[in-house]
Amino acid sequence: MTTLIVCAFQFDEFKKYIEFESPENWPEPVYDFSNNQLTEEKIYLGRQLFYDPSLSRDKTISCSSCHLQFVGFTHIDHKLSHGIEGRKGNRNSPVLINLAWNSSFHWDGGVNNLDVQSINPIQHPLEMDNSLDSVLSYLNRTPKYVQQFKKAFGDSIITSKNFLKAIAQFTVSLVSCDSKFDQYQKKEVDFSDQEKNGYRLFKQNCNSCHTSPLFNSNNFASNGLPVNPFLNDLGRYSITHVPSDSFQFRIPTLRNIQFSTPYMHDGRFKTLKDVIDFYCDQLDKNSPWLSDELKKKITLTENDRKDLLAFLYTLSDKKFLYNPKYQYPR
Repeated sequence: MTTLIVCAFQFDEFKKYIEFESPENWPEPVYDFSNNQLTEEKIYLGRQLFYDPSLSRDKTISCSSCHLQFVGFTHIDHKLSHGIEGRKGNRNSPVLINLAWNSSFHWDGGVNNLDVQSINPIQHPLEMDNSLDSVLSYLNRTPKYVQQFKKAFGDSIITSKNFLKAIAQFTVSLVSCDSKFDQYQKKEVDFSDQEKNGYRLFKQNCNSCHTSPLFNSNNFASNGLPVNPFLNDLGRYSITHVPSDSFQFRIPTLRNIQFSTPYMHDGRFKTLKDVIDFYCDQLDKNSPWLSDELKKKITLTENDRKDLLAFLYTLSDKKFLYNPKYQYPR
């Protein structure tokens, strides 16, 4: 096993398939590759679609507009995502990192299959505000895409199924696994004393939700944030209508967290220091919605908080953030 994606090519009469391998000591992916076998052609096609603003109704917003590579495939210049015509969304754009291990998507887990996830932003009135029929009409009258879908899927008639699978091929390939933390785990580098203490503090206070190596969870939790009265976001409850799911949100990954500001589902915190200070000083332990993992008091000195921050910086993977394979296709 290896800590990188291995592209082991298997040649048949038509295509060369890519074998997706988990990094060493990582769990097996949740994504079912048997229903969407990876190929170079499909991944590159999905990459072109990801960066194409013509998928939106007014041809101004692409997937990449809210998911910028150099910040972990999220946005950084505003709290809430923005769509066409400057329309403001209701949530902070989630990062697109290690999606092969996710069993659900979006802050509320409203989608449980990556192969259909992109329908939501395309059709959402506050995002791309388009219809699938309109997207398919555009693709089928664009010679470049007709040729590329023919090459990738063997069919020059572009269908919604193949369109969605192509985007999923690109997003499932976004694997971040070469941070300083990963190198430390492989004994390739050592941590400073500050980073070591930060790691110790992290395991004591944060690991129950943000478990390595993915530093996320496929679970949902309420972290006690005061409700934003302008959004009144009920979180997971909006999907399940189960009262106990009120104000629960998907636990996000902390990989590349140094660069993915702002933080929380509504982008209310600008810095990681703000986040740490909230959990230490401002969290209401009496909140009826607070998840059990957070009911324990977190007591950190100012130096402890700096050490924890230093550890969180070790989760940054600049090779991922600047990998040419994920950039706008030239």
